[in-house]
Amino acid sequence: MMKRAVETPPSSRARSRTTGVVYLLYFLTAIFAEFLNGRKLAAFSDAVNLIAFGFYAATSILFFYLFKPVNRRISLIAAICSILGCIVGALGIFSIFHFQFSPLIFFGPYCLLIGYLIFRSIFLPRILGVLMILAGLGWLVYLTPLAKYLTFSIEVIGILAEGLLMLWLVVMGVNVQRWKEQAGATKIQGGGNSY
Repeated sequence: MMKRAVETPPSSRARSRTTGVVYLLYFLTAIFAEFLNGRKLAAFSDAVNLIAFGFYAATSILFFYLFKPVNRRISLIAAICSILGCIVGALGIFSIFHFQFSPLIFFGPYCLLIGYLIFRSIFLPRILGVLMILAGLGWLVYLTPLAKYLTFSIEVIGILAEGLLMLWLVVMGVNVQRWKEQAGATKIQGGGNSY
């Protein structure tokens, strides 16, 4: 009789670092797309932007699992917002909409929710959550007439917040003990599997 192999999920540190690496790949491809666009290579830029949106969608899914122990529902809403933003952004590349529909409508709330989840977590520094909340507010302000006065500040805060979060995940990962504590508390409260 064959014994069934017991599945062991990857450690939370490995998962958080994987999230950071996918996040880094998003940053690199988005920067490369801008570089190509600056060189008047629009078709190549569009193709690389599609890849960047794919990396960002993957990051969103990985964040869902990372922050599921903090609040499953909010983590799911955040992931949905981000994926919708990626879809809108990708469709915008092909000019499918006859009107301007900014993906920031979804990315602003996404950053707000991720910031909240980080702030409520016990396994990442709260300052990262505060920065992500500021980034989310900034992306929403970007959609208003105030943007023309605050564009540089909004972009700096957004890049700083997401860049620091990405670097923290790549270099430090999460505090494994605290992640397990929060995941364990979620299991007890929910009465089921949190992961």
